[in-house]
Amino acid sequence: MNASSIHPAGQGGALQEIVRRCEALYEDLHFESVKRWKAAAPGRKAIGYMPVYVPCEIIHAAGMLPVGILGGGDQLEVIQGDAYYQSYICRIPRSTLELGLTGRLDCLDGMLFPSICDVIRNLSGMWQMMFKDKYVKYVDVPQNYRDDVGGDFYIHEMQVLREDLGALAGRPITDEALRASIAVYNENRRAVRELYAYRAAKPWQAPTSEVYLVLRAGMVLPPEEHTALVRAYIAAADALERPKRDNARVVVTGSFCEQPPLGLIKSIEMAGCYVVDDDYMLVLRWLLDDVPVTGEPLAELSKAFLHRSASTASKYDDKREDKGKFLLQQVKKSGAEGVIFAAASFCDPALLERPMLLDVLSAHKIPHTNFKYAENTGQMAPIREQTGTFADSIKLWSAA
Repeated sequence: MNASSIHPAGQGGALQEIVRRCEALYEDLHFESVKRWKAAAPGRKAIGYMPVYVPCEIIHAAGMLPVGILGGGDQLEVIQGDAYYQSYICRIPRSTLELGLTGRLDCLDGMLFPSICDVIRNLSGMWQMMFKDKYVKYVDVPQNYRDDVGGDFYIHEMQVLREDLGALAGRPITDEALRASIAVYNENRRAVRELYAYRAAKPWQAPTSEVYLVLRAGMVLPPEEHTALVRAYIAAADALERPKRDNARVVVTGSFCEQPPLGLIKSIEMAGCYVVDDDYMLVLRWLLDDVPVTGEPLAELSKAFLHRSASTASKYDDKREDKGKFLLQQVKKSGAEGVIFAAASFCDPALLERPMLLDVLSAHKIPHTNFKYAENTGQMAPIREQTGTFADSIKLWSAA
């Protein structure tokens, strides 16, 4: 995307500058911004993490930079990574291995692999064997939602991470540091919620192809800097009047792990859809409200995960009757007219959940369609045609 072509000459300069910066960060597979952050002060360390959710507050409280690793997208040719995995799994572990094997992740001092699926669990083991000089941890999460069972388990898991990162930093991570980091991330999540609310209210002012780039910037920037960037984007977008079209308002779901290429997001928009909610970059919105900064910090993080976090296929659901409830809330809150279920090819969690979610949508008479993609999808025409037909049908049904 050429940001200079988004707006007429002489208009939206501040917006163009923000989008250009975010696009450059998105395209930088050598993580130069992370290298610059580390070089700015001696002894700085950066910890990578796979998408979905890890308690970044602990990394931040250790004085380290959390760096989201989301594979190589459609910019990276996977050669070495294909040798480690069979062809019938999703692409993100292979491209992540390619990033590591080609030295692009050498700036990282460690990697965290959250509990997403069996493939990512296996990737954490591979990483331990292949990068013996790096800190590596599989971050498990509870499947029991009682505070005295799953909550205690999760507190223990976070305490292990806290001690490990404290040892890596050369100093213990204090409760005071954790509370300060929780406050920083509360503010970041608040800013992202403001961005999503703004887009839902005025999707023509904040195209998802831009919103997505702003979110991706949060994977490599310190959270304080990203918070300021998000709010600067909202202000710049609101200052530039854009044409409003009669597009279909849709929720996109199923894309919580392996991310779609930017071209796919654009194709959905060009097909006549306003994306008013989604689960792209869910890692930034996993916790749904502020985490209290009083009390025992790990206990508060645990309660937030157990009781006030987003629902996704990679998170164990102990109440089958609640399946689809979170998606229905997204549809209602955003004023969506339909749902697009877009899942990465071979994503077992998303594709196993899809029939259940589609049944819920059908029961509530919410129009829906579905397709699969890979992070390096090159042919967008079929997806655009399918999405365009879906958008047209929504308008026909709503007019009937």
